Amino acid sequence: MDALGDLLRGVRADGALFNRTVLTRPWETNCTERAALELITVVRGSARVCVASGEPRTLREGGAAIVCTKAPFTLAAVGAECELVSGSYQLDSAVGRRLTSTLPPLLAVPSGEECMPIVELIAAEIAVDRPGRQYVMDRMLDWMLACTLREWFDLPEACPPAWYRALGDDIVGPALHAMHDEPTRPWTVAALAARAQVSRAVFARNFTDLVGRPPMAYLTEWRMTLAAELLAEPGATVASVAGQVGYADGFGFSDAFKRIRGIAPSAYRASLTTGSTASGAGLRAVG
Repeated sequence: MDALGDLLRGVRADGALFNRTVLTRPWETNCTERAALELITVVRGSARVCVASGEPRTLREGGAAIVCTKAPFTLAAVGAECELVSGSYQLDSAVGRRLTSTLPPLLAVPSGEECMPIVELIAAEIAVDRPGRQYVMDRMLDWMLACTLREWFDLPEACPPAWYRALGDDIVGPALHAMHDEPTRPWTVAALAARAQVSRAVFARNFTDLVGRPPMAYLTEWRMTLAAELLAEPGATVASVAGQVGYADGFGFSDAFKRIRGIAPSAYRASLTTGSTASGAGLRAVG
């Protein structure tokens, strides 16, 4: 099981619009046209980013921040001048809900050698209009998002979701790995407890305490996360997706999907044609 990969399932840039901005003190950039998630990287100099609720964070060259709120936020140069690159995910559909519900409104990662090569590539790609540019930029945004989150989860101040932390537990961890690796298997509490090599009662209690919900409820939510991604694929039907997430028929799957997602799978699939998964946020200088 790749915990971070599972958290990012279905989060894909499509037609991403990057912004390359040079801030000069005392000018600030007030970002008011908000996407659901924005990735900001400092190419040169230092910048301060602040959301409405929370302390400002300072980013130095190579540092990155993820803003996960639709509320306005402010960017400002620290020192004479700084250069920023930003890219935004709109995430209007339910596919990205698992990720956005996990993250704080603002997270920052200090500069690191691992992410610097992609930062430099992004800056260079924005400057030149070359064949395949849009596809390359979309994949760069996905790459930078994964790279930034991986570094953030390793920081002491990070607050990963309960299930992410529970992966290291001797009892709950094996069951979580099993559910993620084989979501279509007809799991029961007894079968999962057997994987953990404890009694059903001990397993159920520990799982609920660490993850925050009972095992079967968590499994259903995970299956519906996978279903939301599968429904976005061309030619997908409710019946075909039901089988791919462990349901024998479309009726039981539809009931579960609507209960978890608040919308019928057919209606959800129809809604996917009305928007894109990524767009640029507006950066507007004020001062």
